[in-house]
Amino acid sequence: MGIRNDKNLVIYPDEFGLATDYYELTMAAAYFNSKQVQRRGVFELFVRKLPRNRAYMVVAGLEQALSYLTDLKFSEDVISFLRKEKSFSKMEDDFFEYLRRFEFTGDVWAVPEGSILFPNEPLIRVEAPIIEAQVVETFLLSTINFQSLIATKASRITAAAGNKQVIEFGFRRAHGPQAALLGARASYIGGCAGTSNTLAGYKMGIPIFGTMAHSYIMSFEREADAFLEFSKVFPEGMLLVDTYDTLDAVRKIAKSGLETSGIRLDSGDLYALSVESRKILDEAGYRGTKIMASGDLNEYIVNDLVQRHAPIDVFGVGTELATSRDDPAMNGVYKLVAVKDPAENGSYRIIYKLKTSPGKKTYAGPKQVFRFYEDGLVNFDIIGLDNESFSDGIPLMNMVMEKGVVKSRLPTLDEIKGFHASQMETLPLQFRKIDLVPEKFPVKYSDKLEKITSTFRPQ
Repeated sequence: MGIRNDKNLVIYPDEFGLATDYYELTMAAAYFNSKQVQRRGVFELFVRKLPRNRAYMVVAGLEQALSYLTDLKFSEDVISFLRKEKSFSKMEDDFFEYLRRFEFTGDVWAVPEGSILFPNEPLIRVEAPIIEAQVVETFLLSTINFQSLIATKASRITAAAGNKQVIEFGFRRAHGPQAALLGARASYIGGCAGTSNTLAGYKMGIPIFGTMAHSYIMSFEREADAFLEFSKVFPEGMLLVDTYDTLDAVRKIAKSGLETSGIRLDSGDLYALSVESRKILDEAGYRGTKIMASGDLNEYIVNDLVQRHAPIDVFGVGTELATSRDDPAMNGVYKLVAVKDPAENGSYRIIYKLKTSPGKKTYAGPKQVFRFYEDGLVNFDIIGLDNESFSDGIPLMNMVMEKGVVKSRLPTLDEIKGFHASQMETLPLQFRKIDLVPEKFPVKYSDKLEKITSTFRPQ
């Protein structure tokens, strides 16, 4: 008899306190023991290096990050679990009482979801009591890194497709059902027209699409009967034609007089098959019947088919999209850039912080990204301190959470998708080309930031 344990399937809000790397909690205990509860930390989340062959990144995952910060707590079960851990055996009761009352009370600045950014540009800044700011690191990175990775991949694929639709088909190849759900969300932000993930349609309102499987065709004695029976129920559905002989299947449809909105090519030479299928359909009066292509597609294959004017109307992209197969990691990091110590007058004294280790150097202080346009296109960005301003420079980061409370209504998924589309219109051509990655990104540091960083001396 099977054992049912739903707790293993999802992370519940009362477990959020443990949804982190263990060392975040040991650091929290060490902060508490050294009487740093009132000290405020300023952390920034940014991406050091983009995945392979990427010329830009698409920011995604902010809504889930803010939801986590809003609901973060340590339940009695969680505290009981930590008490039993050897590492926490010497901690006094006052630390666990602190966890019992824990809530995120900090401020958060962020660029809008769907934004286009380049390496080293902060996309989230967190300022909070240092224990709070530290504990949230892992969850924020996991959420932002994954969704931004998939949104960026989707943006590249949909850019390659031009005015052709792209449907996300990656559920079965994603790294688990939760990844599939968030991947569908990120893909939609990145430009996909919809998803095969039914749960994403239910929970998020993303348009859902489906055709048919080879197993359905094979369950019938005759392929034509499978087409007929499916069309009776789904006259607007797409018929899968590559189970046996692709072109022979298309001819059967053309001769049958069946009403169908489209056919799907899932293997073989997609260019040649689409050309010949289009010819067969048009000659039989099926000029309005669309052709979908699927089967291990990526931005390079899609780009090649589009450039060769293949008569394909819709692309279904699965594995390569849901896993970002060519480079399945986003190199986001979360670094301390300043601390604020309480002062006698009730204010705070800010102390800039940075890393100087080779290959992992950071810039000091709370920062802002300023974007400059020329003729409606991105010209360059300046990363400066948050208290700087530049003529004609548009600040990209806004305060989205104050004292632990989300400041205003978050945009809908369709609004985020539309915002990303508008961002793509401002991206210079050299950054949109699939097979061309610029040698240098249009990002500068302000003189003030450079000076502070260059004169920093660790104690």
